[in-house]
Amino acid sequence: MTPFTTLTGVAAPLIRPNIDTDAIIPSREMKGVTKNGLADGLFAGWRYTEVGGRTPRADFVLNDPGYEGATILLGGENFGCGSSREHAVWALAEYGFRAVIAPSFSPIFQQNCLRNGLLAALASLDFITELAAGVAEDPQNRRVHIDLAAQIITGPGGAKARFEIDDEAKEMLLHGLDAIALTLRSLDIIQAFRAADQARRPWVYL
Repeated sequence: MTPFTTLTGVAAPLIRPNIDTDAIIPSREMKGVTKNGLADGLFAGWRYTEVGGRTPRADFVLNDPGYEGATILLGGENFGCGSSREHAVWALAEYGFRAVIAPSFSPIFQQNCLRNGLLAALASLDFITELAAGVAEDPQNRRVHIDLAAQIITGPGGAKARFEIDDEAKEMLLHGLDAIALTLRSLDIIQAFRAADQARRPWVYL
């Protein structure tokens, strides 16, 4: 995976509570078994004027030219609730998002973000609302900066907030590691254990 160190990007506000995975990627938009081809279906129920169509709703944030190329999504409480479908994260990533900032996340959604190199950063609703107001005047030029190592989010007006993230998750994102790659960093220890165990209990390895 691509390491996540710092990011300065356009931040699109979608500050609604309980945005579930079916809203992020409706089941009707999941037409394959790979990570590809999902970006067009991202938020399809809100993004387009009719079910199954592709006519943009003018009042939806991702259809606003000011937020074109957004890489940061500002969300509300309990973001990513609902089903455990990993497609929701795949759709966000394929669209171009590298981070979601919200006051709380569904634990499964948060883990799916980590497995796919997407930062799920916890920040207060007041700060997120302040960020949204700060970028609204000129989103393309009033960008949000995220420093993962320092765990600091900086708004376009200079307001800063420290965000919370688990130490292991932080390490994985900084170095672009999935769960398997993280385990393989301890390969020498694993192999030494297996060699010692085989000497102690050879019959197990027959």
